[in-house]
Amino acid sequence: MNNSTTTYKRLGDYIREVDVRNSDLSVSKLVGLTIAKAFIPSVANTIGTDLSKYKIIKENQFACSLMQVSRDGKMPIAIYKGENAIMSPAYPVFEVYKEGLLPDYLQMWFSRPEFDREAVFYAVGGVRGSLDWNDFMDMMLPVPSLDEQQRIVDRYNAIKNRIETNKQTIAKLEEAAQALYRKMFVDNIDPENLPEGWRMGTIKDFCKEMKSGGTPSRTNPSYWNAKDFAWLKSGEVHNNVILETEDYISEAGLNNSSAKIIPEDSVVMAMYGATAAEVAYLKCATTTNQACCNMICHSKEDAAYLYFHLRYYQEEIKKLANGGAQENLSQELIANQPIILGFVPHKFATIIEQISLLTKEHKLLTQMLSLLMVEMG
Repeated sequence: MNNSTTTYKRLGDYIREVDVRNSDLSVSKLVGLTIAKAFIPSVANTIGTDLSKYKIIKENQFACSLMQVSRDGKMPIAIYKGENAIMSPAYPVFEVYKEGLLPDYLQMWFSRPEFDREAVFYAVGGVRGSLDWNDFMDMMLPVPSLDEQQRIVDRYNAIKNRIETNKQTIAKLEEAAQALYRKMFVDNIDPENLPEGWRMGTIKDFCKEMKSGGTPSRTNPSYWNAKDFAWLKSGEVHNNVILETEDYISEAGLNNSSAKIIPEDSVVMAMYGATAAEVAYLKCATTTNQACCNMICHSKEDAAYLYFHLRYYQEEIKKLANGGAQENLSQELIANQPIILGFVPHKFATIIEQISLLTKEHKLLTQMLSLLMVEMG
């Protein structure tokens, strides 16, 4: 966007609040609004609730929550698409009523991190960190020509659609791999009478090596002040292909901790917390924290087979977790899990490569989307 030709306008000059109640109970579809700026079917218990007092929201209207914006660091706000629905009267509902502003362009503006930061700034002085409606109306946004707004929206939608297609394709590849695994290693397979060349073993038998991870001391800045080595947290292990990590450590951090370099084409399983028993396939060399069980394989084919094996038995392994406040697995427990040793089909490695390429594309598309949002302001 060329800011030199774009005029900033007051939001309240283009929108107005809408308050239409479901007085005749003609609408039954109930929705809620999430902090991720999306509408979802409501799961609230409405038994005994007077739904005639609920607000009706229509196509291209918006709803928001002004409560606790500064606490959450984000303002729940979204454009509604679909048949008429109702939602709690606690949500302000509004619409664009003045020509010159496209609702979809406005939704893009609301989706920017910069918008949330500004909303938090205004909400800091509010009661319990809430944003005042008048302050919301006084917020400013760039309003280029309608043609320029439509061009931005079209680019945004094209990228979003491609991202969604990528997600669907990755899901289908995962399903195909699981179906192949089940056909080859589960259906009609008797562990006591395996085909010639196959035998039962353990994950430890299958792997070239298994290693734990470690975390350099956070109190020593020199361990974290350089991007010498990638460092993977168990929270990033989410049944995915890892191309890069969120954090890095220095050579000093590596040498003064129990962190170890795990090579590319290894498999990682999270042992603690919310992602316990979830796995990742490494497409980059990395160190990890101590909550990761790192499995180094003899080949890419072995690593891909192990990844989909662990995916298939993930729920069973997760049930073995024990502990107090959070679920805990151990490297020993994972090492002793059974696996068929023998012929490994190349198809699993091919699927991993396809997922890796799509994951790389997804990353680039996400960066393009972020850049487009930045260009709006």
